[in-house]
This record gives sequence, structure tokens and C-alpha cells, in this order.
Amino acid sequence: MKRILILFSDTGGGHRAAAEAIRDALLIRHPNEVSIEMIDVFRAYSPFPFKYMPEMYPWIVNRSKTGWGVGYDFTNTRNKAKLIQQGIYVSLEKSLLKMLREHPADMIVSVHSLLTRTAMQALMQFEKRPPFMVVVTDLVSTHMFWYDKSVDRCLVPTQPAFERGLQSGLSADQMRVTGLPVHPNFAARLTDKASARKELGWDPNLPAVLMVGGGEGMGALYETARAVNDLRLKCQLIVIAGRNSVLKHKLESDRWHQPTHVYPFVTNMPVLMAAADILVSKAGPATISEACIAGLPVILYDAIPGQETGNVQYVVENNAGIYAPSPTEASEAVAKWLGEGPEGLKRHSESARRLGRPNAVWEIADEVWEQAQKPLIPTNRRNIFIDFSRRVPMKSRRF
Repeated sequence: MKRILILFSDTGGGHRAAAEAIRDALLIRHPNEVSIEMIDVFRAYSPFPFKYMPEMYPWIVNRSKTGWGVGYDFTNTRNKAKLIQQGIYVSLEKSLLKMLREHPADMIVSVHSLLTRTAMQALMQFEKRPPFMVVVTDLVSTHMFWYDKSVDRCLVPTQPAFERGLQSGLSADQMRVTGLPVHPNFAARLTDKASARKELGWDPNLPAVLMVGGGEGMGALYETARAVNDLRLKCQLIVIAGRNSVLKHKLESDRWHQPTHVYPFVTNMPVLMAAADILVSKAGPATISEACIAGLPVILYDAIPGQETGNVQYVVENNAGIYAPSPTEASEAVAKWLGEGPEGLKRHSESARRLGRPNAVWEIADEVWEQAQKPLIPTNRRNIFIDFSRRVPMKSRRF
């Protein structure tokens, strides 16, 4: 029985979704051969303020996108990223060592950028360590936090992310372009449009415009929905408010000029995407990847500066969608696409589908399994190391 540990944190970017996708693909491939643990490192093994990063991330991004973008770009160099991660490691060392002692594994996978270098530093305090793999879950504009030369494998979703890894100092042999891990059930649950609409109770004849803002209902989702509504288009509108209960109540309280369905956080996105003709979304990597697999063209109305800027370029350059960064522009883009009729919508759908990588999660799971077969790796550490929080020599740990 191989023990695999997946490290993540609920700080946006679909980290949990990626972790669950990899976990479940491994369990499908090797049902009686693998034991998998997922750990939200910041929530479960971090002191203040890191412990509250899952709550802080959406609050910061929603209220200060410009500041977030400036900080993202400013820190996105090899030296600055290394310095910041060293500071994080000093704060988390005791917690990380405790985590590794309490969860021994034959293979460790990280799907969060801030855990790449810090987890590797902790592992290097042991005489032997398991193989360590990074699965990058940002699509294009990858931060230098993701890359560390000491990792055994680094799987990236796109060629631009691969090139960025080369710039960071990783070798081509350390990396592989696989696509983003989308849950195996997503492709399996995709169905034809008529069946999906029947299941959802939507009008079988009206074009369907699906609007999402990530799991937290982020961005100008409400304003964009109202802008579409003001055009009185011949369509049906579907808005996913996510975990944003205030937004959901606001949407449900409004009057709409077309059939409109408002949903909270959903778990049936494959059905929703199969039933829709157009997706209006922020430029989140997981949503874009799912939409392309479903052949659903996307109108991007928002993007987190720095972090998601490259996603926009990736979608536009590959004809999988367009960028319309205001409620007015997004609503006008919806009107234009609907005006092209069924044939135009079909062309947009085919362009989006060409960018999809439905087998990515299986390729990643197979890579993880292959690495898990390898023996523990000697770290060549001396018999003592420095605990930065105590500043005293300590005996080395055995993994």
C-alpha cells in the first residue's frame, strides 16, 4: 500500500479541486494499492496569520485587486520569491516538521505555490525523504513561488508555464506539460445539451448564458448580470452566486427580463456547462479548463491582476473566448455572440474544445504513481541542523 500526501490550501485558484481530482484519479486507477491524505497546510499546521489565509485571500482580492497585482508582480522574481519563502519557512518550520512526522508518506504532492520551497526545506531536515512533486494550478501567469530546483518533478498546465519554469532554473527534464487537473467525473458527467437542460429544468429552445464568479462569487458578477438583463436579449440567464449568500439574495430579489435561474455553490458544473451556450466568467484557471473540456466558449469579464492576466491572453490567442473587462462590454459581447445564431455559437464551441485537455488528470495521476514507486531519497544531511525558531542544534529526524 503506497501512502501519498497531497498538500494544498483553500486560498483560491482551485487548489482543493485540483487536490481532489488527483486523489480520486489515483483511487480509480489503484483502488486497493494506495492510501491518500489531503492536508490544508495553512489551516491545519500554521500559526497566525498563515492559519487564516483561506479567509484572507478572497477578502484581499475582492477589496484591493490593484494592490494584489502590484504585490504579485513585485515579488515575482527568483531572488525575491526565494527570500520570501525563506521567511515563511522560518515561521512554519516547527509546524511543517510536525506535519511530516504525523503523516509519513511514500510520495508528496504540492498543489500550492507557497508550499513548494517551504515543504522541500522541511523534508531536507530528515536523513531520507520521499519524492516530492509540484502540480502547478495557475494556468499561465505562474509566480516564481511555484518553482524550486530541488523538487523531483514539476507538472505544469501550459507551455508558457513550462517556459517560466525554465526561467526559474528548472531543467526541461524536471518538468512536463500536462494540462490542469480537472476531476475525472467532470468529463464523465458531460452530456448532450438537450439531456442536460431537461435535467435542470431549463427552456430547451432558448440560448443559455451561464455566469460564474468562482466559488466565492467574486468580481463584478452582479453588475454584469444586470447589464445583460438591460439588453432584453432572447436568451435564458443562469447565475452561480457560489458561497456568496448576500449576492444570491440580491440576485433572487431582482426582476429579470428573461428566464433567469440563480444558484448557490454547485457541484453539478458538468451538467450546467453541458446545458449552456456561452460562459461569462472571471479568468479563473479551473473554470477556463473545465469550459474548454465542455466546449463552452467564454467571455472573460474580470481577471485578478498579475495572477490571471496570462489566462486572458491564453484564451483570446487560442480563440476560446474574448476579454470584455466591464459589465457593458461583457453584455455587448453576449449580444454579439447570440446574434451569430446557432452556427456561430457552434464555431465558438469548437474553438474552445480544441484547447481542452480532459486527460490531464490521468496523466498527472500516472506520474504521481510512478514517483511513489521510488525508494526514499537520502538528503546527505549532517547529523544536526538548525531550528531557526530556537537557534539551537537538534538531532536529525528520520522520515
